[in-house]
Amino acid sequence: MFKNLFAVATLAMLTAPAAFAADLEGRVLKIGTDATYPPMETVDETTGEIVGFDVDVMNAICEKINCVPNFVNTAWDGIFAALQQGEFDLVISGVSITPEREETMDFSEPYIVVSQAILLQVDNADMTLEDFKAGGQKLAAQTATTNAQLAEELVGRENVSLYDNFSAAILALQNADVQGVIIDGTSAAAYEQEFAGELTVGITGLQSDPLGIVFQEGDPTVDAINAGLAAIQEDGTLDALKAKYWGTN
Repeated sequence: MFKNLFAVATLAMLTAPAAFAADLEGRVLKIGTDATYPPMETVDETTGEIVGFDVDVMNAICEKINCVPNFVNTAWDGIFAALQQGEFDLVISGVSITPEREETMDFSEPYIVVSQAILLQVDNADMTLEDFKAGGQKLAAQTATTNAQLAEELVGRENVSLYDNFSAAILALQNADVQGVIIDGTSAAAYEQEFAGELTVGITGLQSDPLGIVFQEGDPTVDAINAGLAAIQEDGTLDALKAKYWGTN
């Protein structure tokens, strides 16, 4: 269904005019994010600030609905527990909307759809999914992600190595501890660019996931965020941000 590394979300429900966007009256929103996943979110080494596509999306939403985003870098493996305990007002961190997660948390409407891909070493660019399924080749992923879930479904748990963050998985690939890293295509392209000539997006067209902003179950703030998301969809801001990070194709 999705032919590219990622596809633009069809936000059919996000059609409310910007004029009807909610007003959060300058409320400061504490936002959890795992800033180890370029270009979605990462820490600028020069300024120490959290930057990336997700950050830009939230900044744009807050401009529409009068809120102040306060991003907090936190490890992925505890990010949802921290949200449930009230440490954050919401989480934006390249989070896939899944039925399992929707049982315990609420999501905004999708703001992008990503297609999963597998990063390979350039020297192994001709490897196929069948090579991994045959055994003897390790596929890496970040723990507790849809990437990890898909990896296990595709090649079996015995052929999957799990890491706390994608930076560690990428390092394992560079060191040949694993032969591939399954990752969202949006970020796979960023790593391919960062490590040009060393890593390549070798296998594409895997499962596609809609990404959403996450809230505690029953939090009414989701309505305001959806209104802001509708506004930046309608005025072209969201498309412009996608083009900023991934071009117009």
